[in-house]
Amino acid sequence: MKILLGDFNAKVGREDIFKPTIGNESLHEISNDNGVRVVNFATSKNLTVKSTMFPHRNIHKFTWTSPDGKIHNQIDHILIDRRRHSMSKQTTHRVHMERFNLKKLNEVEGKEQYRVEISNRFTALENLETEVDVNKAWETIRENIKMSAKESLGYYEPKKHKPWFDEGCSKLLDQRKQAKLQWLQDPSELNGDNLNNIRCETSRHFRNKKREYLKDKIDELAMNSKNKNIRDLYRGINDFKRGYQPSSNLVKDENGDLLADSHNILNRWRNYFSQLLNVHRVSAVRQTEIHTAEPLIPDPSPFEVESAIAKLKRYKSPGSDQIPAELIQAGGEILHSKIHNLITSIWHKEKLPDQWKKSIIVLVHKKGDKTDCSNYRGTSLL
Repeated sequence: MKILLGDFNAKVGREDIFKPTIGNESLHEISNDNGVRVVNFATSKNLTVKSTMFPHRNIHKFTWTSPDGKIHNQIDHILIDRRRHSMSKQTTHRVHMERFNLKKLNEVEGKEQYRVEISNRFTALENLETEVDVNKAWETIRENIKMSAKESLGYYEPKKHKPWFDEGCSKLLDQRKQAKLQWLQDPSELNGDNLNNIRCETSRHFRNKKREYLKDKIDELAMNSKNKNIRDLYRGINDFKRGYQPSSNLVKDENGDLLADSHNILNRWRNYFSQLLNVHRVSAVRQTEIHTAEPLIPDPSPFEVESAIAKLKRYKSPGSDQIPAELIQAGGEILHSKIHNLITSIWHKEKLPDQWKKSIIVLVHKKGDKTDCSNYRGTSLL
């Protein structure tokens, strides 16, 4: 836990652009220069200015008074780890991704159910023409894959609680809550003892459940190591090592000023990657002007398409179409035939579907200040 407190000689205001790093309970409306420096420092270190989040009367907020007693300022502050306080949810621009339950494809029944579903859907659209627009053809294939996966596999549902948190833990929490309410209504010695006993029992139960979970995880890692299951082994090790990862949506503009508005942040990232990626060199332009004779190449065969699908890498994040490679590989002969027809149509018309030209840039933090765009690496999901 990180706590930083002292006299910063900084007046921190209530500006919306600095939230959630600051709160609504500051004595001042506008931040001075030192206040902006404090907010920038807190944001870069994943801290919050906690002294601006408690509702007090103004006479209890100021920490400095002028000699004549007419001017009051709040210049002493407390900065605390962002993890240690509850935050309201921010509205951010995020791409809605449909995460299908791909684990069912590892089961024979689940894989067969998915193939039957997608076969029935394409059979109902048997009159799908291959000579239509490639965009419409790809949209039909994409929607059939997604609808078949939704009906047969369902969506992946992340757990809301920690893995060791079960129904027994939930019941103990309810009992502790009821005991505390009873003690608040009647603070007698009997109710106080009852509350302390339930608190001890709840803490003991939580410790035991967590120890059991850690022991099972260690045994699972040992089994994965013994069975040479490297992927699950390193994933389990990373879960232990990574721990809590605080997130920060704020970034700095070209002048080093902090941005907090979601639209300004989006425009900042757009401008940054436009300058970084859209570089036109003279040599590249000259290279495209060279015309060479193209030999006659036959159309892509079904075998080539099958081989390309089989070589797709699994466990990778999908692009804007939200279709992972596992769904294409498990689609069976009918799906692969439809994809082959689409590839042949693209080959003849020399035109790609518009969605194939788009990519989603995912930000991966490398090191350093998380509000600095240059400290991120952009990964394109196609």
